[in-house]
Amino acid sequence: MNPRLDQPLRLGTRRSKLAMSQSGHVADAVRAVTGRPVELVEITTYGDVSREHLAQIGGTGVFVTALRDALLRGEVDFAVHSLKDLPTGQPDDLVIAAVPLREDPRDALVARDGLTFEQLPEGARIGTGSPRRVAQLNHLALSLGKRIETVAIRGNVDTRIGFVRDGELDAVVLAAAGLNRIGRGDEATELLPVDGVLPAPGQGALAVECLASDADLIAALGELDDPCTRAAVTAERSLLAALEAGCSAPVGAFADLLPLSAPLEWGDPLADGQIVNEMRLRGVVGTLDGSTLVQLSTTGPVPQSYDEAMALGRELADEMLAKGAAGLMGERSL
Repeated sequence: MNPRLDQPLRLGTRRSKLAMSQSGHVADAVRAVTGRPVELVEITTYGDVSREHLAQIGGTGVFVTALRDALLRGEVDFAVHSLKDLPTGQPDDLVIAAVPLREDPRDALVARDGLTFEQLPEGARIGTGSPRRVAQLNHLALSLGKRIETVAIRGNVDTRIGFVRDGELDAVVLAAAGLNRIGRGDEATELLPVDGVLPAPGQGALAVECLASDADLIAALGELDDPCTRAAVTAERSLLAALEAGCSAPVGAFADLLPLSAPLEWGDPLADGQIVNEMRLRGVVGTLDGSTLVQLSTTGPVPQSYDEAMALGRELADEMLAKGAAGLMGERSL
């Protein structure tokens, strides 16, 4: 890291409103801990310009490669990613220096007329670009004794919610974290509980990445790291890697801390002073029609190291594979 305090640090970010918002929050935090100015460098990724569905263009990595290339070329000093977009394999010359405190990891339903999922009519059209959501939403509908139609969509938050506002769709499902980060969380008509719809591995978390050779910057960015969030997302991504699945496969995973209940993990002041003893990791793989799910969980001491978090994910993946998850992994298209 350049020792000149007046030299701006260059933060690489995607150009979308959401990416700029979350990168802006990270930039503010980095300014506070380093005393250095931070400038945002907007980078267009393949995922931003392609109009194909993510499952068709590879899913994981399509929003990441251009940012990483800019890092390696020295055009930016660090980059901010939505952690769920990162491939599970980490390049040797780059390091995730910080995983800040996680936002709400749940999926959010934005439906017409303020409806919840249970209130949606028979045959409701629900937009999503995620096979994971398709599988679990269909399963949830079946459990309620009704049928829905999932519609593959792409686009930013405005575009997706616009499908509902224009009457083209009855509802869309988005990440609650994204809505919250751009100040639109109140547009969700329901936050889908993780007991019914497990989020994507790493959903709601950010990854702050820089060159592995820049020890000073790694140390500075490390001030933003939240150990519990890092342990949780490491376990989730370990499960994903062990199942050999990218974000184009219908896999959900979520690690939470016990004995905290779900609401206490996302900003409830009653969480202050709670003693956290264990981490629970849940995983799900399902067929796109929702007819078959393999959903299991495992609980262990809160991981104190990267290796312990990885082991927790591999352990649950092994159990899921033994229960037939491998046979569901081939369904990767919408």
